[in-house]
Amino acid sequence: MHTSQCDPRHTYPEAAAILRVDESWLRRHIKSLPHSKKGRVVTFTDDDLYRFAAQFHHEPPPVRAPAPPTSSRHPLAHLVPLPRRAPGATG
Repeated sequence: MHTSQCDPRHTYPEAAAILRVDESWLRRHIKSLPHSKKGRVVTFTDDDLYRFAAQFHHEPPPVRAPAPPTSSRHPLAHLVPLPRRAPGATG
């Protein structure tokens, strides 16, 4: 098969090597990956491989600075216990 310079096509082994995954993994997940198929021949363009890599790219969540305290007092500091009832008192 002839590959042109403007649209190179990669086979399973070539794509697996570029992506640094096992060929068997690539074959098992082919239904969810960008690719071209002509009959039984599956190939991958550079754009397919880029989209594949982007699909599995993860960015860590941004690190948030802790919110400044609105008050130095505990939010429940204003609460006081209820007075105790005397034994035998009805209420």
